[in-house]
Amino acid sequence: MIEKQKMPAFNYVKEHYKSSYIKILDRHNTLIHEQRVDFSIRRKDWVSLKDIPRAFIQAIIVAEDKRFYSHSGVDYLSLAKGMLSSIVSDKKRGASTITMQVVSMLDIDSKHTKGRRSILQKIKQIKNALTIERLWTKDEIMEAYVNLVSFKGEIVGIQAAATELFRKVPSGLNSMDSAILASLIRDPNAKPKNLAKRACIIDRLYYGLDRCLAIEKTVQHLTMPFYSTPERFEAPHVAYNLINEQMPTNGVINTTIDGKLQLFVRQTLRQQLLILNVRNVHDGAVLVVDNKSGEILAYVGNTWEGSKARFVDGVRAKRSAGSTLKPFVYALSFDKRVLTAASLLLDAPLNVPTLSGTYRPSNYDESFKGLVTVRTALASSLNIPAVRALSLMGPDAFIEKLEALGFNGLRDGNYYGLSLALGSVEVSLYELVNAYRALANGGVYSELKLRQVQKNIVDRVVFSKEAAFIISTILSDRQARSATFDLENPLSTAFWSAVKTGTSKNMRDNWCVGYSANYTVGVWVGNFDGAPMQSVSGISGAAPVWLDVMEYLHKRTKSTPPIKPTGASEQTVVFREIGETRKEWFINGTEADSITVDMNVKEDKIIYPAYDSVIAMDPDIPSSLQRIFFERKSSNKTLHWSVDDVMLGTSEIIPWTPLPGKHVLKLIDSEGTVVDRVLFFVRN
Repeated sequence: MIEKQKMPAFNYVKEHYKSSYIKILDRHNTLIHEQRVDFSIRRKDWVSLKDIPRAFIQAIIVAEDKRFYSHSGVDYLSLAKGMLSSIVSDKKRGASTITMQVVSMLDIDSKHTKGRRSILQKIKQIKNALTIERLWTKDEIMEAYVNLVSFKGEIVGIQAAATELFRKVPSGLNSMDSAILASLIRDPNAKPKNLAKRACIIDRLYYGLDRCLAIEKTVQHLTMPFYSTPERFEAPHVAYNLINEQMPTNGVINTTIDGKLQLFVRQTLRQQLLILNVRNVHDGAVLVVDNKSGEILAYVGNTWEGSKARFVDGVRAKRSAGSTLKPFVYALSFDKRVLTAASLLLDAPLNVPTLSGTYRPSNYDESFKGLVTVRTALASSLNIPAVRALSLMGPDAFIEKLEALGFNGLRDGNYYGLSLALGSVEVSLYELVNAYRALANGGVYSELKLRQVQKNIVDRVVFSKEAAFIISTILSDRQARSATFDLENPLSTAFWSAVKTGTSKNMRDNWCVGYSANYTVGVWVGNFDGAPMQSVSGISGAAPVWLDVMEYLHKRTKSTPPIKPTGASEQTVVFREIGETRKEWFINGTEADSITVDMNVKEDKIIYPAYDSVIAMDPDIPSSLQRIFFERKSSNKTLHWSVDDVMLGTSEIIPWTPLPGKHVLKLIDSEGTVVDRVLFFVRN
């Protein structure tokens, strides 16, 4: 007889039972998604005997083991009849009890192969059945049986059989369903006619009813193709990311997602895409995070239904950033003391020489505003001022800052040039949202969390508190935004919020990313195949979704403006050239009570060489005799030339002996402020 330690305990079998599905739970331990991971079998959760209808248990007993509750594991009467039948006729009659079948399902006798058992194997099965009857209760044996038995095809267990074949939970099975399922156990591949006949016999034996016609109609439906039906399907891209990252050992993943918010976000995005369908917009994505903890509260990679590329994760996919990077350009300029929110920049046509030709940035509405403050330039998303701001620092410095903000896969600044200010780099919604969250957190960056597990989060300071604070005041300024977007638009909320939109070249991507005191929300709409949208701006595309989600989040939650950091101050500024007087925020040490520009020399700038110019040396002239003449626009101020931080002089035109390689040329005033800066290359 088999040794007791070789026979698994009932609790061991139950605990080691594995569903074919991984369950994704939200932050409240509510099921939000079910993802199949084992495609060799279709098995769902273990079901307790108390949750299985008595009618189903009786149908199983009638069909498989009439004396189950009276024998001790082996029905000797059935066994004798089976042996006699095999002697007097060619018909094989099964005599395995439910207990013996459970022994086979547990695969205790691992030497058993497909087909009928040998006499020796049958004896071992009988011994094991007698042993398990001593160790387990009858109810435990029955519970194991209904959870381990195969019904049809790859369907195993009562939970999968009920949901896949009848679209019911096990407790909802009626007596007719039970008779049909019990019939499937003996012959899972039986023809509908034979299956209905056997189910009809079981129904008559137990209930004494004649429902054969109804059974036949029901059985016909079981011959139709059936499809896996997850209990919940609200977070497919969350499931994909987390399962690929680490397969759970217990079949459950606890996430930071808020199930109700996830459902609302999916429905809101789906509704907006239906509205935008006539403008050739078919895809979108939304990410919602908690500012303080970095926990992801909603993650919608696409709407799934109706998407031509449902497996594409729009949260992680890289797309052209558009104007969404502008806040980081200006934040960098504040920290470098190159610009302030009160600085005046010229919004006028601009030609920038590049390696591939002349780059001519323009504004969305193809108009120009002339002299504007940095506040207006950023809030109204003007392109030319952003390019001018980046030219004062250079693309390399900005790339370094973007990498510190968590953007991955970037090339060096020379690859993008000044178009980097307008989003020529490809980024993901995941990266953008977390970068804006850094602004919401006073310039401090940390990683996002999707699992409910404790991990060490390393914070790093990317911007000063003061720069982040001033950017937040600009992105929340309705008046400054009105130059482009008017006063009333989907960016305006009844509570404090800071927000920025962006649209990539040829209207292929549309973004809206913003934050309140507690949450950061990012939305992308467009087409995964790169097809351009038709007349869709940040206001009409992504912004309505952003507004609806923000309002949902703040139904019962207040959002107040950020607290002023100690290193920032506000004072009244007179802008003579644009005829304004108003208060403005400054980083301490950069204050100004008036901003004036000599219109004749308002652009103290380097005329030659142009930014990103490539200068070729003449091979026929000795390098020591060659000269490059730097030229700047005339100014009454004393300006110093600097090449690679080496001071040259103050003349308007000054010669320089060229050296092969990359060089940084600056104009610096008497106070040490960089007035203009260009990057150029010398080639042999």
